Amino acid sequence: MKILLTGATGYIGKRILPVLVNQGHQVVCCVRDMKRFTPIASLKSKIEIIEVDLLNPHSLNNIPSDIYCAFYLVHSMSAAKNYAELEIESARNFTNAINNTKTKQVIYLSGIINDKNLSPHLQSRKNVELELGKGKFALTTFRAGIIIGSGSASFEIIRDLVEKLPIMVAPKWLKTKCQPIAITDVIKILSQSVDNESVYDKSFDIGGPEVLSYKEMLLQFAAVRHLKRTIISIPVMTPRLSSYWLYFVTTTTYKLASALVDSMKVEVIAKDSNINSIIGIKPLSYKTAIEKAFIKIEQNEIISSWKDAIVNGTLEFKVSDFINVPTFGCFVDKRERTSANISNTIDKVWKIGGNTGWYHANWLWKIRGFMDLLSGGVGLRRGRTNQDEIYVGDALDFWRVIYADKEEGRLLLFAEMKLPGEAWLEFKANGNTLIQTATFRPHGLWGRVYWFAVYPFHGIIFKGLLNKLVS
Repeated sequence: MKILLTGATGYIGKRILPVLVNQGHQVVCCVRDMKRFTPIASLKSKIEIIEVDLLNPHSLNNIPSDIYCAFYLVHSMSAAKNYAELEIESARNFTNAINNTKTKQVIYLSGIINDKNLSPHLQSRKNVELELGKGKFALTTFRAGIIIGSGSASFEIIRDLVEKLPIMVAPKWLKTKCQPIAITDVIKILSQSVDNESVYDKSFDIGGPEVLSYKEMLLQFAAVRHLKRTIISIPVMTPRLSSYWLYFVTTTTYKLASALVDSMKVEVIAKDSNINSIIGIKPLSYKTAIEKAFIKIEQNEIISSWKDAIVNGTLEFKVSDFINVPTFGCFVDKRERTSANISNTIDKVWKIGGNTGWYHANWLWKIRGFMDLLSGGVGLRRGRTNQDEIYVGDALDFWRVIYADKEEGRLLLFAEMKLPGEAWLEFKANGNTLIQTATFRPHGLWGRVYWFAVYPFHGIIFKGLLNKLVS
């Protein structure tokens, strides 16, 4: 069966793709930027990849006409201010395009929307569902609340709070109830609903077996990690202060923190449905979901992470836009050194950032990350999804991986920190020589002032980094 998978580079899309392939389906991966899509080698021969921008109706002509089922897994909580309008437009364009194919079923993953006073994020999800419902196909909607799994935004935020704060002075929304569900159960429900007429033209709330407050979730997480934590709720913390609190304590961006705070004020409890009996599953408990997530983390087998979403907004940013490093009007710091073992040097490059750090003067990198955090940037908190592998589109501390070819010996990073300009950092092997190039394209006078202000530190940071890489 031919299946269209939108959001193939996203958290859910990366998880469900191998499952669909193993079920024998022919999967057409719909991506906005093909250079960001790096499926594992065993999948490449079994899938088709097409480049589609849902905001560009012309590009949707790339969708094959013989699609039987399509997954709509596209959404954003941290894109532009008008993300709700963009999401409606995307859903409308998608619906019109699918109406011109042989598609019988569309499966959409939404959010639980029981409360009448919905957050802007949940209201947007509901509006997308209504737009998809206008199609000529059978729409199956699954509404989930908190999804727990290695790399999920909810899991990582809870982990940050529990592992960093022995005592939490937290907002009153910690009393809000929700019904978390394990990522493995979400994938089972989605994948086993393909061509299942029992779910055609229906919507289902999906959740785990427990209804918990956010405070209970934090304490149960702490229990699994064998940590003693004290949580004090205070009623005076405004949504804005709550957002800043999440932003500074966890690895989330401020825009995502704001969206989450708005959603956390609303109870997301699943309505009763018979989806578990239809699919034939018994949902995992919250604690079991956490334990399974840490098994993946400890084995370094995180398939996907929310941190790899583009911070500038998946609807606006294209990795390939920055793959050609400019030269005109740019400042360049280029250094090179011969390595006694270039293969070992490239291995070091491929482990850079995250838990490994930057090999030299890590304290300066941390100061720069903290400064970025204070200015509303991502800082160094994101780390990296996989400690051994690097893929195009990955987040790497406050960088984005633009190009990565280990055999070629080239790694190109683009800065996502707050800057009065644009910055690239490139490592490239030329024979036994490693060439390290930092490029900065300033925006106006302040960009030039910034470059000359930080240039004295380059001698410490970049010279020391290169020496460590080739040693």
